[in-house]
Amino acid sequence: MSAASEAIIYSKKICMLGTFGVGKTSLVRRFVHRLFDDTYLSTIGVQIYKKEIADLNSAKGRPLGVNLVIWDLANIESLTPATRTHFNGASAAIVVFDLTRPETFDLKQIHLRTFLEVNPGAQVIFVGNKTDLMAEGPDEKALVAIAGEYDAHHFLTSAKDGSNVDEMFQALAANVIS
Repeated sequence: MSAASEAIIYSKKICMLGTFGVGKTSLVRRFVHRLFDDTYLSTIGVQIYKKEIADLNSAKGRPLGVNLVIWDLANIESLTPATRTHFNGASAAIVVFDLTRPETFDLKQIHLRTFLEVNPGAQVIFVGNKTDLMAEGPDEKALVAIAGEYDAHHFLTSAKDGSNVDEMFQALAANVIS
């Protein structure tokens, strides 16, 4: 294989942010392992997952890929020195809200501003999760408003049925290498 055709692989740290029970771990497990478990799995400390996304477009004509190193953070509600340390070196944050619990849209609990202070210029994607639990179509006004404040993308997802999970991670991967 010639040097011109070798793939360029980036490695990018991604932090999952959101209050307890919004589905951060379920989204990551759906994406990385193609699994879903209805049992609530409380994350203790931090869990780190890895998954490569290949075949991203390249302006240089070379195949691109990205190894997403996904940090699933627990107890994000209480900002500690350890939490700030977990933020170090992240290229992006996925901020997850539970569409069935409006109180999860409180960004002060998620410490997004602190994350962005530690990682200026990091990408942010806002996710309204649990669309499968919505009797009617989800009202995404709050999600659109928050995403607009940060000039960020937003997605409506379901970790349970997989809706938009891959699309969300694909969009994030493309954003962090552009």
